[in-house]
This record gives sequence, C-alpha cells and structure tokens, in this order.
Amino acid sequence: MRRRIVRVPASSANLGPGFDVLAAALGLFLTVEVVETGEFKVVTSLRLRRDRANLIVRAFETLHPADRFEFRVSSTIPLSGGLGSSSAGVVAGLLAADHMFELDADILAHATEIEGHTDNAAASLLGGVVICDEADAHRIDLPDGLEAVLVIPGASVRTAQARQALPPQVPMRDAVHNLAAISKLTLGLATTDWDLISAGLTDRLHQRYRAHLFPRSSALLEHACEYGALGATVSGAGPTVLFWCRADQTGTVAERLRSQVDGWAEVLRVPFEPQGAYVTSL
Repeated sequence: MRRRIVRVPASSANLGPGFDVLAAALGLFLTVEVVETGEFKVVTSLRLRRDRANLIVRAFETLHPADRFEFRVSSTIPLSGGLGSSSAGVVAGLLAADHMFELDADILAHATEIEGHTDNAAASLLGGVVICDEADAHRIDLPDGLEAVLVIPGASVRTAQARQALPPQVPMRDAVHNLAAISKLTLGLATTDWDLISAGLTDRLHQRYRAHLFPRSSALLEHACEYGALGATVSGAGPTVLFWCRADQTGTVAERLRSQVDGWAEVLRVPFEPQGAYVTSL
C-alpha cells in the first residue's frame, strides 16, 4: 500500500515592488496524506471539493490517475486572502504523484502550467524568497530575525477581479520606481540590511490600483512604520496585508494591529519559512 504525506507552506507573492516576480514562503501549512486504498476519495473538514475537480486531485492526475487513492487534507492556510492556498494544493498533488511513482517530473513547470504564474508555486516548492520569470525561479535565503505579521480580512477578493483592476499601461516613472525598489529589497534581503529592506517595500504598479477592493486593509499600508514594522505589502492579489518585522518588533506590531482591526480582520504572527515543500514516505 503506497502512502505519502506532503507538507507545503503558504506563500505571499509580489512583496510590494516585485509584481509577478517575487514571492516568499510563510509558516502556514497544507498537509495532504495520499493513501492507496483501492478507491478514490477526498477526506477533509475544509470547504473543498471532494470530487475529481479538487485542485489537489487535478494536479495529482496531471502525472498519474487517482482512481485507487484517498486524499486526506488539512490546512492552516486561509482558503482565500492571497496566501497561495491554491498553489500549495497544486504543489502538494504534483509532489505526491511524483514521489509515489518516482517520475522525476519538473514540478515547477507543471505547477506553472496549472496556475498560470510561477511565483506562489515556486515559493511553496523552494521556501525562502524566490525571484521568478515565466519559466524559472531562483531562491535566496531569508535574513535571520525577519518575521511576518499578517492582517487577514474576513471578506475575500477574487483574483480575477484584482487582475481586472490593473491598468494596461503604467507611467515610466512608476516602472522606474519599482525597479529601484525591487533592487533595494533583494539586496537588503541578501545582506540583512534592514534599512534597505524597509526602503524596498514600496510599489507603484499594482497596490494602489487595487486599494478600492479592500480599502480598510489597504489603508494600513501607509501606517506600517508607525506600528513599528519595517514596512507592509499586499499579499498577492489581497486583501491580506503582510507586515515585515524584525523579531524584536513583531509582538508590538501584532498588538497594535489587533487594536486597529478588531471585528473585521484576524492578525497572525507567522514566521517566514526557509524550507519548501517536502514529502514523507510511510
């Protein structure tokens, strides 16, 4: 009887200036146990489809039929909010099939084909911070002492709606601003330069165009430093906001944010995750 357990971290894409280019893994996890029981079944307490349309199953069946397998799914990743839950599911399904049948598949290529973008899947697969293009990803280590605080609103925003809010063109000065910011951010992460990280957490290409879709969480971005954080970025397409903190700041930032969002959002103190997805054989 074949049996595998796959554990996949959440992810936050864009990271401010790195629209469709940067993403980071976060310490919230999807766990999928795949067992060869002789019949197909999805077992979960989550609000997920339990048929072949389940994204984990669809990803698995990209590499191998799921007829004889039971999928047992649990997760601490919010199912909506911009924390890469769908990408985590795709990575989990692909890794389970690949590991179970020793296929040596290109997991990132398959995940990108299913998802349409490389960033979230690459972060979940590799851990740390990833720099992506349409077909490849490169990982850099996270600085010691860097932590995250997430503000997760109760109301969700559809990714398609967030995409439609973006303009077809942007001013040259805004593109140049983001080039400078992404350079500062990546150099700051690579050298543990807190001032550079803080200076690099700015964006002019996507966040302001989407702000009307989640005005309350977007308004928090402007006050990130007042709360004690290095800065803040919209996580993926939103509405979750990621506050970047040094470890000695995190508790204070979380406490101040809870007083601001009581009743409409959850505040979570979450570590950045250096390790990507992994599979255990049982």
